[in-house]
Amino acid sequence: MSRHRDSTVRARTAGGLLEVACDESGSDGENLTSGNTDVFAHASVHLPLSSAAAHVQEVRDRIRSPAEEYKAAHLLREKHRAVLEWFLGASGPLHGHAHVLLVEKSFFVVDRVVDLLLGDPAPALALFRTGRERFGDEPWRRFLEASNDLMRARSNGQPEAPVDSFFLVVEDLLRARPRGDAGETLTLLAGAQEKARAYRARITDGPAVVPALNPLLPALVRTAAYWGAGGHQVTLVHDEQNVLTAQRIAWLKETTGLFGFRLVDSRLDPRVQLADFLAGIARKIASDELNGRGDPGLTALLRPYVDGDSLWGDERSGVSLRRS
Repeated sequence: MSRHRDSTVRARTAGGLLEVACDESGSDGENLTSGNTDVFAHASVHLPLSSAAAHVQEVRDRIRSPAEEYKAAHLLREKHRAVLEWFLGASGPLHGHAHVLLVEKSFFVVDRVVDLLLGDPAPALALFRTGRERFGDEPWRRFLEASNDLMRARSNGQPEAPVDSFFLVVEDLLRARPRGDAGETLTLLAGAQEKARAYRARITDGPAVVPALNPLLPALVRTAAYWGAGGHQVTLVHDEQNVLTAQRIAWLKETTGLFGFRLVDSRLDPRVQLADFLAGIARKIASDELNGRGDPGLTALLRPYVDGDSLWGDERSGVSLRRS
């Protein structure tokens, strides 16, 4: 496989236009607090089509499953541990040619609600890291769910009901008389009812260009910045996603300076298939690490791919996952 690796190195260092293939894993729509996954992962791969096709075929040759379409789950099976280690390792197809942005969903909710109501996400990290321990599991869970509901475009019942519910939860937390940054941030949030009601009024008028609760667009902004470092022009090729409307793609291109953006059927582009493998693998490894059941060997193999600016609040697992 060294012939293919040499061609990717030349493609990455030649300058000019880069075409980068992307996919995600862990999307639960607007339900970030009680969905099927607690981590969202977005992966991007820069490889020539011929190299990517050869690497996908090698994965198939090594695993030898009769499945028509391979997914990350095939590589994550214990009996294919050696294939997974090769896939992520220094001698594998992606080393030096791929990037992963991780999003811890519960932190993303806190980050977004603090930014929405205070105009600055900076206080979110301290609130998130002290919240569960300071207030207890159940009150903190209610705060996360109320924050999620406040920002959801779809709501059951009256459009302003999520506003009332959110501020009742904030008042309950304040009764615990929290001190320090957490108390200060909650006090500021409690005084932001007008902003919350204005936000609910806006989203009932129609979908926002940038949905507050979908981590895909922030991930794409960061992906464009990563591959565009050094002055490269970047075209992103992404698996088809309903959220990526023509209006949002236009916003992405204007915001990031992307040269181009195309949606494709992942089954027809081996580069996107590799990004799909990597996103699913990264989500599983990161979720295991977050929940205290991480595999040190796999975490170490994932680490070189992980963006240091991933949206991650948990300190312990964040140290393990991020590149130093």
